[in-house]
Amino acid sequence: MTLGSKENPWKLTTPPGSSEYEMYRDKKADPNELVCQVGSTKLVYMWRAIDDLHKWLIAQGDWVLLGAADEGKVPAPGTVEAFGRAKSNPVGGWYGLRKGYRGRFGMYLPPLLEELGLAELTHDARNNKMRGLK
Repeated sequence: MTLGSKENPWKLTTPPGSSEYEMYRDKKADPNELVCQVGSTKLVYMWRAIDDLHKWLIAQGDWVLLGAADEGKVPAPGTVEAFGRAKSNPVGGWYGLRKGYRGRFGMYLPPLLEELGLAELTHDARNNKMRGLK
């Protein structure tokens, strides 16, 4: 079984280490989706968010605050969360696909990029940050 599939998802922990969750690539969706299962809550992001976030982090050239926020809250400017919903990002807005659950980009995507060797991440109780690895 391929790691990152529905049958063998990535098992991840939020940056502060407070919650465990799973992510996998849904290759049946067109375009492919990144499914994030947190307990009984399912969040869905565009698969391309991984590459787009990595490229953006490399362009930043330094540590970037995660700034995780729910969909209804305004994220701090310049954070990973703000990138995940900015009109200026490569998709022109939200990477999250499930209305009402489009936020938390800055909470759930960073550990996956770390797992994939694309980023370095801090693991403090709060105010975590990340930077892209080349």
